[in-house]
Amino acid sequence: MAKVMAAMSGGVDSSVVAAILKEQGHSTLGATLRLVEDGGVLSKEVLSAWEVCQKLGIPHIVYDMREDFKKEIIARFINEYEAGLTPNPCVECNKYIKFGGMLKKAILENCDYIATGHYSKVSFNKETGRYTVTRPKDFKKDQTYVLWQLSQEQLSRILMPLGELTKEEVREIAADYGFSSAGAKDSQDICFVPDGNYAAFIQSHTGEIFKKGNYTDIYGKVLGQHLGHQCYTIGQRKGLGIALGKPQFVISKDPLTNNVVLGDEEHIFKTHIYIKDINMMALEFPKGDIACTAKLRYSARDEECIFHPLSETEAVLEFKKPQRAATPGQSAVLYLDDLLLGGGKIVNGE
Repeated sequence: MAKVMAAMSGGVDSSVVAAILKEQGHSTLGATLRLVEDGGVLSKEVLSAWEVCQKLGIPHIVYDMREDFKKEIIARFINEYEAGLTPNPCVECNKYIKFGGMLKKAILENCDYIATGHYSKVSFNKETGRYTVTRPKDFKKDQTYVLWQLSQEQLSRILMPLGELTKEEVREIAADYGFSSAGAKDSQDICFVPDGNYAAFIQSHTGEIFKKGNYTDIYGKVLGQHLGHQCYTIGQRKGLGIALGKPQFVISKDPLTNNVVLGDEEHIFKTHIYIKDINMMALEFPKGDIACTAKLRYSARDEECIFHPLSETEAVLEFKKPQRAATPGQSAVLYLDDLLLGGGKIVNGE
């Protein structure tokens, strides 16, 4: 049996992970990462995780990673929004904090693995000599989308016990153990912006007052004023604060001119999506075209496309069907059936 550090948020999924590890006979250590200002060492999440560890009879450690989180996640999030992008901080957090930072803590504790409550599967492919990620048993809870940046070194030391369980089964296990989180609702928001108002968060965090700019149509004609390009995202229709007699959507935005381009819904559909910073997980970077599927946002279905490599870090995804609101800064994640091939950052579409 191995020594395993279980990432424990205080929620039902991570609590059940710790219980499964203990049942399997692993030497298990519970660890909670303090990432945001949340009431300190006695926050609700920390207390919940501690209570689970007490029930299981395993040690519990709290790591204060607020400074790392500010530097790697919050600062990156703000900088990308200011640059006109729409980042996905959960993807970055997995790379730099939940797996990158936590794995370093685990190594210092002489742990062989870290384990998380992600609904995904990690395995080793003997034919390719690579660690791979595949979709879980519970397709509705699939979290592979946010894991595409993980390295082979990280994957070699990661366990994801919930990949073979449904959410209902997880809740049943939690209830059997008497965990208070058994019936708790799943969190859907970015942890440091719980109300989902990203623009307000940036302003409160930086003290910046956004400059008003022009709405234009696709031909450059000025249609009215907006509150600052940071307040909008590609495909947005509601909350524009302008009446043009028909529904209008954000087509693009330019942080240099502070212009936000509006147009009809047809203008936000693209067939060719340019991506960069590609990380291939399941295979070496392909030298030629490959047929696969890709999804452009967490909640979307993946759609058929052709991966056209441009360099070892860039490619064009050519979709059979036009894709709605391909948003610069978001992730394009590639699959072959249930296998996560890898992913990249969306640059633009046409």
